[in-house]
Order: sequence, then structure tokens, then C-alpha cells
Amino acid sequence: QVQLVESGGGQAQAGGSLRLSCAASGFTFSSNTGGWFRQAPGKEREFVAAINWNGVNPYYADSVKGRFAISRDDAKATVYLQMNSLKPEDTAVYYCAARRIPFRTGLSTSTDNYWGQGTQVTVSS
Repeated sequence: QVQLVESGGGQAQAGGSLRLSCAASGFTFSSNTGGWFRQAPGKEREFVAAINWNGVNPYYADSVKGRFAISRDDAKATVYLQMNSLKPEDTAVYYCAARRIPFRTGLSTSTDNYWGQGTQVTVSS
């Protein structure tokens, strides 16, 4: 049974930091591109960051570039999102995702993904 389980969400002040974790099980995570999306109330789910299965060239949405950092630990089958310099507009439910097909690069809402259940991040001003 495939599972992606997020943790680390919560509340932060503007300018603060949070670190999200996503633990994968039920498939060989080291072969799959993984990443993060978010969805604010009344808005569509949007891409935040992704890291390819080979760990090369992580990429980010323009809105988080320079503030967020994605990483992966394949030994722990976990992908992380370090969020610094948080802004109120970062408030959203954050979802972990991984490509279903191994050894494919790229991640978006259009790719065929496994999804986590989401974790709430709230940033107050």
C-alpha cells in the first residue's frame, strides 16, 4: 500500500521557518521524483518545489525561490521542504507528491502522482 505521510506543518510568524517532512512507503521512493504542492482556500493547487529521482537540479516556483529548499534522503524514503522567511501568503495546505512512474523527471499537477493527505501551514503577520 502506497503512502505519503506529511508532518511538520503548523503555525509560524512572518519571517519564521518551518520544515516539512514526507515519509514514503509502499514503493521504491529512491527511483521517483518527489515534491511539494500547496493549496490555499479558494485557490487551485499549485506547484511549490520538486527534486528529481536522481537528486539533480531541484526546482522551485518563483514565489518561493530563495526562501524554500527541497531535499531528499533516500535511505529514509523521505523528502523535506525547509521553509524560511515565511510570509502570510505562504499559508496553505501543503501536499507531498511523487511520480508514480519511476525514473521520470519533472513534477506537476498534470503528472501522474501519488499524493499525501496534506499538512496545514499557517503564517501570521
